[in-house]
Amino acid sequence: MNILFVASEVVPFAKTGGLADVAGALPKALRQLGHNIIVVMPRYYKIDRSKLEHIHGALGVPMGSMGELWAGVYKSTLPNSEVPIYFIDYEEFFGRGGLYDENGEAYRDNDNRFIFLSKSAFMLCKKIGFKPDIIHANDWHTATMPLLSKTRFKHDFGDVGTVLTIHNLQHQGECFKGAIDVLEVGWEHFNPMEFEDFDRLNPLKGGIAQADAVTTVSKRYANEIQTKEFGFGLENHIKAHNNKLFGILNGVDYDEWNPEIDDKIVKTYDKNSLKDKDTCKKDLQKLFGLKVDSNIPLIGFVGRFAQQKGIELIAQALPGLLDLPLQIVMLGTGEKWAEYLFSDEATKHSENFGIHVGYSEELAHKIEAGSDMFLMPSLFEPCGLNQIYSLRYGTLPIVRATGGLDDTIENFDKNNSTSNGFKFYDATANALYNTVKWAIDIYKNDKKSFKKMQKRAMDMRFDWEKSAKSYEEVYRFALNKYNV
Repeated sequence: MNILFVASEVVPFAKTGGLADVAGALPKALRQLGHNIIVVMPRYYKIDRSKLEHIHGALGVPMGSMGELWAGVYKSTLPNSEVPIYFIDYEEFFGRGGLYDENGEAYRDNDNRFIFLSKSAFMLCKKIGFKPDIIHANDWHTATMPLLSKTRFKHDFGDVGTVLTIHNLQHQGECFKGAIDVLEVGWEHFNPMEFEDFDRLNPLKGGIAQADAVTTVSKRYANEIQTKEFGFGLENHIKAHNNKLFGILNGVDYDEWNPEIDDKIVKTYDKNSLKDKDTCKKDLQKLFGLKVDSNIPLIGFVGRFAQQKGIELIAQALPGLLDLPLQIVMLGTGEKWAEYLFSDEATKHSENFGIHVGYSEELAHKIEAGSDMFLMPSLFEPCGLNQIYSLRYGTLPIVRATGGLDDTIENFDKNNSTSNGFKFYDATANALYNTVKWAIDIYKNDKKSFKKMQKRAMDMRFDWEKSAKSYEEVYRFALNKYNV
């Protein structure tokens, strides 16, 4: 199949979340299965043009009521692959400090910016002579592409199968309804069954209605988004389209996350040399200025300081947790109150609590390798990757049973030969505290079970090849509409 894969962010060029990880890995896995795939993304200001190949000639992009805009095009390949990635270069839209916002303020023209990206992908295909069988759109940013293929670009792309992946339903891209005139799809599509949402235009809602297939990044999340608790107002709309909804768990790039070859950690190890994991633990304790002691259970956290990630639960449980015989290290950035609160607590409890506000890829690897357990108390989690990284590093996850966390982690049970972590269900500080306390008790008083679970976790694999084969099936499902 010829596949056009369009995303607003792609690792390693630009990243704010899990979408970028998927966009950087899934196309490579699809290529290895024999498909001809190209990736398209914006050329953000921080992506160095001098390291990219310039494609000759400007790209004309029709923007309806805004007229025709002209963009530059650059090209590279995804690292360690032959997958071409094209960058749309239009400084007025993409030459900014952030991807979607700055200082917590979303850009007011995000609707036009990503309509431009979506339309430019069609025009690029025409420019380079690439005729896709499948258009794979991702999140609200490119969710208008299924409808665009059937309307504005029908002449060239009317028989193309369209797939929309929802990485996070919370963000839907709602904007002023006048964007319909920029899209040029016709006002008949501004209705409650498609793009209209309380007299505003909702790209994700319309994409769900128009795509030939819709996927989410775990089976559990595909079910959860059909409920009021996780549906963010679209639960009934998604239910109405669940005959074309599929949950496919994200994979992990084990070339990047593997304690046997990781060059970011002080000592590599495998399941038969867990003593070397202790060396990583001591290194981590020193880095954060904690007491160096291999017998104290060390719990790590890497993630955004955001409500979704259960940060409020951690804040509420923290006084009780710091009274337990444990150490905690945190790496992340986000809501300012959380940054200040955790930094303040780390100053007061410097012997058993350390924090690094910001992000560091190297430190993230060190935390995965040096921690005994990894905390992910998310209120919702479409897939989650850190718990899967943790399994590979023998760092047992402590998670709230939601979305991909529930799909990948099986609760500790001494008699269960498949358990690989610790789970709690209620989104309360009390549930979090009690589960941490329980995990510490197993760590200290049932070392045999803990070690057995570590080895089992390190044997588990969630690779992209399996996920890519599932996407292959979804592509065939989408194409069947045109091959009847």
